[in-house]
Amino acid sequence: QVQLVESGGGLVQAGGSLRLSCAASGSMFSAIAAGWYRQAPGKQRELVASASSFSWLADSVKGRFAISRDNAKKTVTLQMNSLKPEDTAVYFCAAGGPLHGIVVPSHWGQGTQVTVSS
Repeated sequence: QVQLVESGGGLVQAGGSLRLSCAASGSMFSAIAAGWYRQAPGKQRELVASASSFSWLADSVKGRFAISRDNAKKTVTLQMNSLKPEDTAVYFCAAGGPLHGIVVPSHWGQGTQVTVSS
């Protein structure tokens, strides 16, 4: 069983940066993919970034966000730069067996709010 706890959300002005961290427990973390989803009000949850044997980023965040993971520390981090108001959402850490290298969640964190003001 894997448990995920996010931290690092908050309020930032457009153009600013935030760093989200996800701490995992459980011995299986290094064997599965991990990533970040987000859900804005009234919208479906969408995959933003995934990290397994390679990193994947959604087109909407390429060039601005970066994902990294440290299997020894059991953490996955999302560095968000040049934030835009449309990045406002609840961000969820997710982990699960990869499909073609992309995270397929079977474990979720509780979510952390990111608000970008214009």
